[in-house]
Amino acid sequence: MIFSKTLNNWYSINKRELPWRQTKDPYYIWLSEIILQQTQVAQGLPYYNKFVDEFPSVFHLAEAEESQVLKLWQGLGYYSRARNLHATAKYIAGELGGEFPNNYKDLLKLKGIGDYTASAIASICFNKVEAVVDGNVYRVLSRYFGIDTAINSSKGAKEFKHLAQELIDKKNPADFNQAIMEFGATQCKPQSPDCTVCPFNNGCVALSENRIGDLPVKIKSAKAKKKYFNFLVFINNEGHTVLEKREGKGIWQNLYQFPLVETKTSLGFDDFKLVVKKHTLLTAASFELSLYNEDVIIHKLSHQHLYTRFWIVKVKDSLLGGIPINSIHSYAVPILIGNFIENFNFN
Repeated sequence: MIFSKTLNNWYSINKRELPWRQTKDPYYIWLSEIILQQTQVAQGLPYYNKFVDEFPSVFHLAEAEESQVLKLWQGLGYYSRARNLHATAKYIAGELGGEFPNNYKDLLKLKGIGDYTASAIASICFNKVEAVVDGNVYRVLSRYFGIDTAINSSKGAKEFKHLAQELIDKKNPADFNQAIMEFGATQCKPQSPDCTVCPFNNGCVALSENRIGDLPVKIKSAKAKKKYFNFLVFINNEGHTVLEKREGKGIWQNLYQFPLVETKTSLGFDDFKLVVKKHTLLTAASFELSLYNEDVIIHKLSHQHLYTRFWIVKVKDSLLGGIPINSIHSYAVPILIGNFIENFNFN
């Protein structure tokens, strides 16, 4: 088909040299695909290199402690990806003898692997004719064919998957899939693509109808909830502070944070001091409270916005569960906490 031929020709000239394109090993392909979910290549590449250096095989990753994996992942966000990565590595190493399934159907059964990742591994590593559909592919196809079906609807998912499967180069599915993703990432970009140098500009419906900025169509998600997070940074005379491990299935599962007080709204200094007085970590009535950031830090997650303040609580007494401040960098923390640790002078 002309589409795949044009695309593959563009890719042969314009593809970026990336380390995971130098191999067919499913471990490295899987690792790169998981890291690049919700992550741009420029941000994900250093993480990929760190993981490969630290865990050169699926067996090395399987043998690691989850805390080690989360620490290495720190800053990438969407930490369920790291937990699923580790769980799947243990399953592949322990149950499958280190061998990845060689087909889409069985890959799809692995934790943390959905349609896109299963298709990518199956096509790139095992030459299976399985079309990938990610954000880049949605954008390319919706613009070129002028499709206004919402990409985040069940109808859209089926329609675009079917179209991609029809277009895929059956003789070379690996290059086709990488080409269409690369094309969306570097040529048919979300904002202000240079259509004058696009090899598809003669047949692109969105360009001819001046709809580049309108496609792809996406149903607006529900408005993000506001939450008010107050982190208590305890510091005592012994040079200790306190970190707590987040439990449960919420955000930042198994990561560490300073003791958290969540309030219904932003509280003033005097009102919040009354809250701190009742905290279980305070063993004496006297403490010195100060607010680190006068301007609230707004940390945006997919479904909630965290209005965050860090409160410094200086005490003289020992802290229950206290840790030496100089060991704080060894703990896996969310990027919000990590940024504070980097910027705050604990001396």
